[in-house]
Amino acid sequence: MITVERTIIVERPAGEVLTYLADFGNTPAWDPGTESCTRLDSGPVAAGSRWLNVSRFRGRRSELNYRLETYEPGRLVFVGSNRTVTATDDITVRPEGVRTVLVYRAQLRFHGLARLAAPVLRAEFERLADAVAEQLPRAVREH
Repeated sequence: MITVERTIIVERPAGEVLTYLADFGNTPAWDPGTESCTRLDSGPVAAGSRWLNVSRFRGRRSELNYRLETYEPGRLVFVGSNRTVTATDDITVRPEGVRTVLVYRAQLRFHGLARLAAPVLRAEFERLADAVAEQLPRAVREH
């Protein structure tokens, strides 16, 4: 399993940040690995909402079906999976004056033979987390 975590300061109120991130369809704006993220259901975003996330990693296209498992004040948890990996994105926000302290934690649990690649891929996921930490505050500000 690979776990990466970043603490990110966002110059927006915590409620606004949480609402923006709860719509996983916004992911292409803040995750450089995501090519598209399409809502699979309708209605207000809530626990149980689902998306199809299409990413490119190491030149390979990957599709994960994501579900918003937890949507509560200050916390979001998304779980995405396919045959190769289960990804859990755990996002917490807390106000700090007029800005937000956001902790983004991604856990990737590989299945089958893909587990053997996890140690080799760790550094690449760390770089991707750095890119997310750079892009996410700008995406929230500009939405």
